[in-house]
Amino acid sequence: MPKTYYDPNDLKKFPKITELQPEMGDKFFDWYGSVFKEGALTEREKSLIALAVSHAVQCPYCIDAYTDTCLKKGVDEEQMMEAVHVAAAIKGGSVLVHGVQMMNQLKEKLM
Repeated sequence: MPKTYYDPNDLKKFPKITELQPEMGDKFFDWYGSVFKEGALTEREKSLIALAVSHAVQCPYCIDAYTDTCLKKGVDEEQMMEAVHVAAAIKGGSVLVHGVQMMNQLKEKLM
């Protein structure tokens, strides 16, 4: 495997972020764990949301982790790709809707 900036093995080291700041790290992991517990949404639904968000924020570690989690939770390939398309549509729409801000500035500056 070619060397990249993102080393897949670093994902396994994620729990070690508590070493330099145990109090805040532990609080983060407590909260993080609570977020993904069954609630109004199933763990499966939350994993699929996490996969989509992982793509939107472009985190390769999260993409790897939540692809695996989704598979373990019974999400199929078509559902995962559909979630990625939803994330892409929202991200694309977010860029485009900011075009309104540019249009407002143009009107203000050119009129």
